[in-house]
Amino acid sequence: MLVVLGALPFFLYVAVFLLLPIAVLAVEAFRATDPVTFEETWSTASVAAITEGPYRRAYVGSLQLSVITAVLGAVLGLALAVAILRARRGRLLRRLVLTASGVLANFGGIPLAFAFIATIGTSGVVTALLTDTLGLGLGGFSLYSMAGLALVYLYFLIPLMVLTIIPALEALRPQWREASDNLGASGWQYWRHVGGPVLAPPVVGATMLLFASAFAAYATADALVGSTVPLVTLQIANALSGDVVVGSENRGKALALGMVVLIGLVMVFYAWVQRRTQRWLA
Repeated sequence: MLVVLGALPFFLYVAVFLLLPIAVLAVEAFRATDPVTFEETWSTASVAAITEGPYRRAYVGSLQLSVITAVLGAVLGLALAVAILRARRGRLLRRLVLTASGVLANFGGIPLAFAFIATIGTSGVVTALLTDTLGLGLGGFSLYSMAGLALVYLYFLIPLMVLTIIPALEALRPQWREASDNLGASGWQYWRHVGGPVLAPPVVGATMLLFASAFAAYATADALVGSTVPLVTLQIANALSGDVVVGSENRGKALALGMVVLIGLVMVFYAWVQRRTQRWLA
């Protein structure tokens, strides 16, 4: 009984701030407002509308950006984490990198966009240095594009990957490598049959976490590219606050519901992978 009472605040928090908003989205997404009488009725028009036209392009753009940044962030973050653990003076370096990663992984939004604009934007410090002083330029690269936005996302996704994957790398037991060497296995065989299968679940799970983080990011993209890059988060903001057409808010809620469904599927897969990880590393 005491355990239930102790967990009651947590369940109330989840119900009020997670389940209730999702329930409201699920209801409002299937509502429609008549532009003449303003009467609300049940309809699937908003849900059908988000599967075509600019809304479909927004979903595709968000998925492309999230997949690219998640994969690149996972690969680069994993390489950085392995390099940290293999460094000779690893303790001091690991502390510094983990501290910096903890800060950078939570540094986003408008300040991050402004930092990149001031650095490699059209009139940024590095851009001016390369163009005016060295006469090089950025080779056609634009910060205000999908590639530029992906570069900005990597700024906080790589540190997030480092924080997520280092515990899994540290859990690889030295005895496994020693036993593999004693049995005459090569380094490739060790990683193929021992290290790789053990690390695969946490790496996949961390990649899913990066995907969800990139897919749900809004403030950085809004400050950096505005409406020039099709993203579903920007379409939601436009439907809720910028579109004056009656009933557009229902499309925004339908878009948000679609995001919740996609993120929910990713998180379910992430939870399943985490269970497999705990079984291997226990």
